[in-house]
Amino acid sequence: MTTQIEYAKKKKITPQMRTVAKSEFFPPGKIMRQVAEGKIVIPANLNHKNLKPIGIGKTLRTKINANIGNSSVQSCITEELDKLKIALKYGADTVMDLSTGENIREIRNAIIKNSTAPVGTVPIYEAVCKVEKIEDLNIELFIDVITEQAKQGVDYMTIHAGLLKNHIPAAMKRLMKIVSRGGAILAQWMTSHKKENFLYENFDKILDVCLKFDVTLSLGDGLRPGCLADASDKAQFAELKTLGELVKKCRKAGVQAMVEGPGHIPLDQIQMNMEIEEKLCDGAPFYILGPVVSDCAPGYDHITSAIGGTLGAFYGASMLCYVTPKEHLGLPDAEDVRNGVIAYKIAAHAADIALGRKGARKRDDDISKARSNFDWEKQFSLALDPERAREFREKSLAITSSKTAEKGKDDKFCAMCGPKFCSIKLSSEIRPEKSRKRS
Repeated sequence: MTTQIEYAKKKKITPQMRTVAKSEFFPPGKIMRQVAEGKIVIPANLNHKNLKPIGIGKTLRTKINANIGNSSVQSCITEELDKLKIALKYGADTVMDLSTGENIREIRNAIIKNSTAPVGTVPIYEAVCKVEKIEDLNIELFIDVITEQAKQGVDYMTIHAGLLKNHIPAAMKRLMKIVSRGGAILAQWMTSHKKENFLYENFDKILDVCLKFDVTLSLGDGLRPGCLADASDKAQFAELKTLGELVKKCRKAGVQAMVEGPGHIPLDQIQMNMEIEEKLCDGAPFYILGPVVSDCAPGYDHITSAIGGTLGAFYGASMLCYVTPKEHLGLPDAEDVRNGVIAYKIAAHAADIALGRKGARKRDDDISKARSNFDWEKQFSLALDPERAREFREKSLAITSSKTAEKGKDDKFCAMCGPKFCSIKLSSEIRPEKSRKRS
């Protein structure tokens, strides 16, 4: 099969490129050229039959990903499909199935079948579930896993091939050591066998599978910092340099690739991190987790990370991986997924407005017009979470109406101010005097 990047190098515009161009208000030829350069990726496994293709790249609208999937102690297919439904309803551009418990294959199959968005995985998780001990992992098993996932229709896969044996000593000096599950698994394997990362040494075999099914590689950040104290350290940037080398291998082989990024990063280091990735990875799309900009708000990390996500997108990140309120605390449920997606839709949208993306601010201007006209239904329809907006409005109105004489009269006021103090209502009644003409 021919991949999107191979078609683009041959100057052929595919249906997927046309779909992306239309959604981004771009000429198809411009999408094709950036796909050929590896600056845009279109994760689109042809075995994913109901897929609506999207493009991921810094010149495009900022995308967001929602992680779902079970754990070894919690959740089932029904719950994961509920999470998928919520994620897509509120605007996730991609979803990743990070299942590590029972029925991994069945859950993944159900997610792909029911998702119109690209689906990603971290294949090392399933590989570990197939062995007794991490030390029993090998490249043959791993290739079998990614081949099966590709046949099912997985559009992109996180592969931690950039974490090398000589990176581990620097990581062990950290406060939080290695917080990536995939990174920790491979570090343990390398330490036990005293060998190099088998994913790095057999990267060409991985590329062969991806080439056959047009699976996009998401080059994983196994050494992303897990706390502010470990941010922007030697281990992080050593791995990033290796990921830049792997990007070149992917492009040469005709495989699409994006790069995953930090982690926990102080606000003042985000711009620098985006610029270093741009340089080391030759403009490959950067897919970042957060970054989380404060470590002391468990239960609210969808907020601490969305703050970092906005700045990350403004300085060049192409896709944001959401964080939910349950981060560091437990497996997210459907309501956590909702809160995480909305927080990241806000983060991505705010960056797109600041970057002047075509049409990005139209929704904001339209909802402002609706507010000035007290058109509540229009406001609800334009809200990122219409149900939540309506719920809050109705609760506030119920309280306000019971305490004022305005009950049943009209709703041309917000319940925060009430009818007497509503600034919009008051200012709409102002009729400025016309200035007299001088003789």
